[in-house]
Amino acid sequence: MSSHLLSAGLRLSGARLSRAFDRATDDPRAAQLRILRQILDRNADTVIGRDHQFSEITTAAEYRARVPLRDYEGHRPYVDRAVAGEPNVLTIDSLTMLTMTSGTTAAPKRIPVTAEFAAEQAALTRLWMYHALIEHRDAFAGKILMIASPAVEGTTESGVAFGAMSGVAYRRIPRLVRRRYAVPYAVSLIVDPQTRYFVTMRMALEQDVTVVATPNATTLLRLADIATQRAEELIGAVHDGTLGVATPTFSSVSDVSAHDALAELNRSLRPNPERARELADVLATHGSLDPRHCWPRLALIGCWLGGTAGLHASHLAARFGPQVPLRDLGLIASEGRMTIPLYDATAAGPLAVDTNFYEFIPEDHIDDANPPVLLAHELEDTKRYYIVLTTSSGLYRYDINDIVEVRGFCGQTPQVAFVRKGRDMVNIVGEKLHLNQVQDALRDAAATAGIAVWQYRLIPNAATCSYDLLVETTPESTTVSQHQGRTFLEAFDAGLAVRNVEYSAKRSSGRLAQTTLHLMASGWSEAECRRDFEHGKREVQHKWAAIGLVWDDHSRTAVRATFAVLDLDVRDAAPMAAPG
Repeated sequence: MSSHLLSAGLRLSGARLSRAFDRATDDPRAAQLRILRQILDRNADTVIGRDHQFSEITTAAEYRARVPLRDYEGHRPYVDRAVAGEPNVLTIDSLTMLTMTSGTTAAPKRIPVTAEFAAEQAALTRLWMYHALIEHRDAFAGKILMIASPAVEGTTESGVAFGAMSGVAYRRIPRLVRRRYAVPYAVSLIVDPQTRYFVTMRMALEQDVTVVATPNATTLLRLADIATQRAEELIGAVHDGTLGVATPTFSSVSDVSAHDALAELNRSLRPNPERARELADVLATHGSLDPRHCWPRLALIGCWLGGTAGLHASHLAARFGPQVPLRDLGLIASEGRMTIPLYDATAAGPLAVDTNFYEFIPEDHIDDANPPVLLAHELEDTKRYYIVLTTSSGLYRYDINDIVEVRGFCGQTPQVAFVRKGRDMVNIVGEKLHLNQVQDALRDAAATAGIAVWQYRLIPNAATCSYDLLVETTPESTTVSQHQGRTFLEAFDAGLAVRNVEYSAKRSSGRLAQTTLHLMASGWSEAECRRDFEHGKREVQHKWAAIGLVWDDHSRTAVRATFAVLDLDVRDAAPMAAPG
């Protein structure tokens, strides 16, 4: 398939979408009211629509008055009824599938997906690609390396399929684009993460890749590590036209059978001694198969640049080339895509005001009894807000618990960037750990290891893609043996994996390392509280921060022993240089 034909197709379809997007961003107030009315009118005769009189709502203020803010747990009863087969619960459209992601409890969130919603997401993806093409005309000159999860990962008892939106998008992209993929969809169905990474690079290194796209930069760094660590195997597989590994085990719950998945991979294989010689020359010259040397025409990397993901993305230059521009994929969650970044090297992008309806709560007012709620056209530059989402798939005033920052405007529409997860939640590579899950896992781990915990704090360490768990034991239980520390960490890790599907996936794929346990000196938590009081916090209203964002200086000096991540050996700890 000619790259010129692909570019022409993207330009044609993207230009139409871009014109509509530009009109909406010029008048976000009108666009938002239009979308709200469209969603409410269409779904007035649903269970949730009748519960909240959608048919009588004509303004955003009335919508706010009649429909309460809800997180996923508030939506769960409606979702469960829809999944059980009851029609017209959240939308008049039938469920086509569910996307699964971690929630605030052990039960994962099951996000409803309708045909209309999936079409909207596909259109927004094409819009992103169009703007990327306008700025980087050579990005689609070669092959496209997109990393996706399976579109179908199982079915509910009622027969509703669930999976990842990245897989759905991978398969819904126009055929013109799909024919330029460097890696067939079947690779995403390989169960073992290390095998999946190897096969991905085996397929991709044979190609002239000019654009790479996947949300988490950690995935790309893992692929680069595979290319370095198993270079000879990769070159041999390309030379011989083999996978380079034993026949993989494929997901048994996908909509693609293991036989068909293997057949799809085999269709891509043929001996290629010429490319193998090129890769061997790269290895001999540079000592590794770093992508920057294997893909000299690489013109663009699409990945997340906001939050902790931005730190990971900063390491891509060394492996993929300092000259390769980075463009944020946008504020994307299982619940939907919310922004379309238009420029490189920034996490900010204008809100998709013609697709979803948005409300915002100022960050410092989120705990107010009646917090102010703002609309898109009312936001101020440089301010931070919690974002509230209403979508065509049946989420209404949905508190997604994301904090975003306004960074300029496109027309009259704010450009927002993801900053971090909000209250009682922490995230490094997409696992989105909630305090409830941490508390339950810690309680069980402490009981298993026989450690009496007095107080604790969990701190993300983005540099190592792991967590630091600060634990102060009770005054009567100050001695923790090496065996106890090892047992505690193993049980804590397993407990989080059981309660959080995203954590389990990130740990099994190696994108998230094991937690490090730091035993704190007796009196550490009390001293932390006293400092809070000295800085104006009222004792009667004080809330211990069980989840922290960074280490503080006092905690650095209060560590008395550390159980290391890799060897799990306990060592005496002098005042340590903890991550900042």
